[in-house]
Amino acid sequence: MTGTTQNQSSLELSPIGNCQVSALVDPSGAFVWSCVPRVDGDPVFCSLLNGDRRSEGVWTFALEDQVSASQHYVRNTPILVTRLESADGSAVEIFDFAPRFERSGRMYRPVAFARIVRPVAGAPRLKVTLAPMRDYGAQLAETTHGTNHIRYLIGPQALRLSTDAPVGYILEGRCYRVESDQHFFLGPDEPFVGNIRSEVRQMEAGTRRYWQHWVRGLHVPLEWQEEVIRAAIALKLCQHEETGAIVAALTTSIPEAPGSERNWDYRFCWIRDSYYTVQALNRLGALDVLEKYLAYLRNIVDSARGGQIQPLYSVMGDSELTEGAASHLAGYRGMGPVRIGNAAYSQIQHDCYGQIVMPTAQAFFDHRLLRMADERDFVRLEEVGEMAWRMHDQPDAGLWEFRTRQEVHTYSAVMCWAACDRLANVAEELEKGDRVSFWRERAEAIRQRIENDAWYEEGGHYGASFSSDYLDASLLQMAELRFISPDDERFRSTFAAIERDLRRGDHMLRYAAEDDFGAPETAFNVCTFWLIEALKLVGRNAEAREMFDSMLGHTTRSGLLSEDLDYETGELWGNFPQTYSLVGIINCAGLLSKPWSEVR
Repeated sequence: MTGTTQNQSSLELSPIGNCQVSALVDPSGAFVWSCVPRVDGDPVFCSLLNGDRRSEGVWTFALEDQVSASQHYVRNTPILVTRLESADGSAVEIFDFAPRFERSGRMYRPVAFARIVRPVAGAPRLKVTLAPMRDYGAQLAETTHGTNHIRYLIGPQALRLSTDAPVGYILEGRCYRVESDQHFFLGPDEPFVGNIRSEVRQMEAGTRRYWQHWVRGLHVPLEWQEEVIRAAIALKLCQHEETGAIVAALTTSIPEAPGSERNWDYRFCWIRDSYYTVQALNRLGALDVLEKYLAYLRNIVDSARGGQIQPLYSVMGDSELTEGAASHLAGYRGMGPVRIGNAAYSQIQHDCYGQIVMPTAQAFFDHRLLRMADERDFVRLEEVGEMAWRMHDQPDAGLWEFRTRQEVHTYSAVMCWAACDRLANVAEELEKGDRVSFWRERAEAIRQRIENDAWYEEGGHYGASFSSDYLDASLLQMAELRFISPDDERFRSTFAAIERDLRRGDHMLRYAAEDDFGAPETAFNVCTFWLIEALKLVGRNAEAREMFDSMLGHTTRSGLLSEDLDYETGELWGNFPQTYSLVGIINCAGLLSKPWSEVR
């Protein structure tokens, strides 16, 4: 991505986390975004959205006369290493992680972060700034302290920093010489048990071991392995393991384009985004994420009781996500508002029925799962299918979540077809012949409706809705969903029309028509990956690989992408890291890679 001025926020960020909490770390090693006690909580580190008040809501380490900083992850982990160097050659390395490993028969993933500072050259002099905030940037947390700890009051709870570094120097913001390793544990407000040096080191070793063993179980493609592994780790960090929910991104209100006010809170579980996430991770064999998400879905379906499924829920399954604004935060580069909650929860989006059925259907076939689905699950899943049948030709806000208009969107109708089609497959596996016929007939009826009402003979392509002939990139998913063959002339002509109208160089718009906020100004990264997939499917292999390499050139140094990209400057915009975009990396790498047989 393009550079930014030193005092300007940037999406050049690296996530750490443990599937309970996460933090985004900037290139200098500063925590600039982190919410507690979970991803949709109060951002105690919020300088990313704090405008000119970037010294508040941050946790930094800085050397006296510092001249450079560099970063890398410990191989196959989200443990981040930042090296700081000063003008006289002195240097330290900072190891940042959120503890995650098995202990006492369960996964230890506390609301906590650990940091280890190691002097590696000269006589470095260090300044520590730890300034968490509360109530969405309303004020700095008040502090109390003891000999080896500092308490930060962040509301009804408190965070406690336990450390073997000089507490007085941290409180007063003084520089001091670092002559041996120092250990910092910011976590629950309770006494730290054991020797902090040995305990934090054991946490780092356990966390490293956990992640490297998790990655070891992935089935990665031959090519682009590092890119796929990094995307997979980031996707797993977007799962709230307690419930299985998967959030669309770790941030709120990074605008889709400068000054656009397209600032949305993505710290929630969209049924659609989660479907794509588990689909991609399933292709890599990461069944743990799928299993936990299926449990989350079962709770959502139970709560709906055969009724309307919302497009999104909180990570705890809450259905009401009232949208408001954090008045004390200026926004990314001062571009507010900073939104809390998302009004899309009250929208009607009918594609969600297919996105519930499809991942759940796997549980009837996959014998690797600890809990396979059974006939009781099929009965509940048929309730979702009934809603898909009832709603397949009804207007909705669509996958792009239009706020001021509704149409019968083709993508939503195709997803309803997929729900019925997959239910027929499940019924066949369960040897329920009558239900096979029932769901096949419904799937065929929806197919005929789509063919009749979404096909525009004059333009020679499918339209984005039944009532208009404008195009959107989601139509490319018709082949991925097996609604149509990529060799079908209708798909090829639709692809040609989409490429003509929506492609911008090596990037793709989701649509070109004006919406509630005017015409889109940036490319939507997952749509570019859909374009790459379509190029491969129609035989334009070399072009697909070239475009994929171009997209990888836009990733951050941490190997990740946000939601949107300025197709003229190459700068990233939108919430970060975006699950949609990371799914695109994984899917395209798997589709385009040479087979492993070539090295055997």
